[in-house]
Amino acid sequence: MTAPAPAPRPGGRRLLLQLLVDVAAPVALFYVLRDLGASTFAALLAGAVLPVVAAGLYWLRDRRLEGMAAFMAGVMLAGMLVSLISGGTRFMLARDGWVTAVAGLFFLGSTAARRPLAYLGARPLLEGRFRSDGTPWETLWQTEPAFRRIWRVSTVIWGLALLADAAARIALSYTLPLDTVPALTGLLWPATLILLQLVNGIYYRAAGLWHLTSGRGRHTAETARAVRG
Repeated sequence: MTAPAPAPRPGGRRLLLQLLVDVAAPVALFYVLRDLGASTFAALLAGAVLPVVAAGLYWLRDRRLEGMAAFMAGVMLAGMLVSLISGGTRFMLARDGWVTAVAGLFFLGSTAARRPLAYLGARPLLEGRFRSDGTPWETLWQTEPAFRRIWRVSTVIWGLALLADAAARIALSYTLPLDTVPALTGLLWPATLILLQLVNGIYYRAAGLWHLTSGRGRHTAETARAVRG
């Protein structure tokens, strides 16, 4: 009997497409609709629908939705509903900030979970691909305390960065002219992600992550027992 094929890993093209759908497309749609005479609230609402629709299409195609993607789609949908009930344009502008704040808290809370979010997000992208000797990450998680500590610290870095990003979004949404906010908050996403990649990359190198994944810096329980013996 043939073993079932493993689920495909998200590649760079898929991630770029998701960034375009979730960030660039809503901003572009907002300004197109404003030029056509739509109200600020209606243009924002139309842009907010796109990521939710995209998440639904991914689910229809794959019949599965990653936990974080489902969480984000649910929070964004809740934000849209609250905006419709309140009718507040400023709240709708700040919606991404509130979503980001919830995501940041979710990251921080996951440090106490069985597997933190930074680990769950990085594993499909990096395991067996980058500076790896082929050892499964779950094996490293079970045997290397340093490996577990690295991913919990990385998750804290993500959580704090997302909270800082959220604070900036909310402040911009309630202080700047309405039509200026979408462009500026849209630019915050790549700035935050690039900064996160730089900070995490420096931390991973300093903490020895790539030594662990490549097999050069491991101190497993079996090795320790062999040394003591």
